[in-house]
Amino acid sequence: MAIVEFENVTRLYRSGEHELRALDDVSFTLEAGKFVVILGPSGAGKSTLLNLLGGLDSPTSGTIRVSGRDISTLSGKELADYRAAAVGFVFQFYNLIPTLTVYENVELVSEICPKALDAKEILEEVGLGDHLRNFPSELSGGEQQRVSIARALAKNPDILLCDEPTGALDSETGAMVLALLLGMARKSGKTIVVVTHNQNIAKMADVVIRVKNGKIRSIEEQAEPLSAEEVEW
Repeated sequence: MAIVEFENVTRLYRSGEHELRALDDVSFTLEAGKFVVILGPSGAGKSTLLNLLGGLDSPTSGTIRVSGRDISTLSGKELADYRAAAVGFVFQFYNLIPTLTVYENVELVSEICPKALDAKEILEEVGLGDHLRNFPSELSGGEQQRVSIARALAKNPDILLCDEPTGALDSETGAMVLALLLGMARKSGKTIVVVTHNQNIAKMADVVIRVKNGKIRSIEEQAEPLSAEEVEW
């Protein structure tokens, strides 16, 4: 079953007479429950694609459907509701609120998401049950990213969007975080989309979408993706 459909999507940015075609007539379909990696160099259009899928931006032309719903023409309020209910975000630099505890950072999503899961239970699942009262500054980078993952999963989203989720971590910690992220998402049947330039992460994906100069160069399905433990980091 298709959960994501991009149909002839273009995103233009204009500054004076200059025009940047960040995405150029992009079409693809993603099946539910898959681990998808969008791979490409800096400036390829990866983050633009992720922002469109996450409802952080809207296309200049084309159609984007998520679970059959056309999100490409939604209003600002409707996009905010879509982001709150359907999408979880994991970023490179965690984006935790420094004045809130670990528990409070995750529990916060219950105020905006109608189907939020229990914050304490999710934090225990990511191995942070003993750090509920700690502040982000008291945690390591890997632990902070686990809080970020817990916060995203606590929304109980249909899709988990990850923008360079291990970019700020060393390779060993990054592999641990990826294994955790993938294991929890697979357990709950989530669709995961990871934007990265890291070829190793692509080896773990069910589907690899290669992007360059705003265009999709290839879409590859991998019958037997590697686990994080099998990848040579």
